[in-house]
Amino acid sequence: MKNICFTLAMVSILSFTVISCKDKVKEATTTEAEAPASTDSTTNSETYLANTETSTIEWKGSKPTGSHNGTIAIESGSLEISEDNIIGGTFNIDMTSITVKDIPAEDEKNGKLLGHLNSPDFFDSENHPMATFTVTGTENSDGKTMLSGNLAIKGIENNITFQVTLSKNKENVILSSETFSIDRSKWDIRYGSKSFFDNLGDKFINDDIELKILVNTSKS
Repeated sequence: MKNICFTLAMVSILSFTVISCKDKVKEATTTEAEAPASTDSTTNSETYLANTETSTIEWKGSKPTGSHNGTIAIESGSLEISEDNIIGGTFNIDMTSITVKDIPAEDEKNGKLLGHLNSPDFFDSENHPMATFTVTGTENSDGKTMLSGNLAIKGIENNITFQVTLSKNKENVILSSETFSIDRSKWDIRYGSKSFFDNLGDKFINDDIELKILVNTSKS
């Protein structure tokens, strides 16, 4: 009987471990900001402008008691493409456009959460209404395209690398990312973060913010 109980316990632990690993989103590699990609010497590159109505960034934040999710709009941007490869590009992200999707808009909790997200302890969107992402390079490895770029939030710039897929036809390019996470503490986003406060107990908010990017572009 003891052996059966032990076996069942081990199966439960292993199952939980597998599920936890499956649910864990890969964190973007984060380093110091780098020089933007240069396209001056590329004569056969083409510029594709972002369609802001069909492009978006999905976000998700979590804490011990649950999670919240929403979207952030891309205000403008472009990609430089050469021979089906990304060789440059810059995107402006409107931080004042952030929405919360998991709480009804008419619920006062929605407005309260938006207030926190826009506050100086979070994105400080009043003083820093625009974030930017500037391409610094790409690398193809094992059939995967890894995109690197400088992400500036609240005037703080770090280089991040994450996996993307590029779909291209004659007039359009669609850039989509795998779901990945960034460590918000590296952009001085402090609210409820154990990286800055020691007395939060179980009232903390995880530093990881999950992101998923979809950018539709058309040839300029």
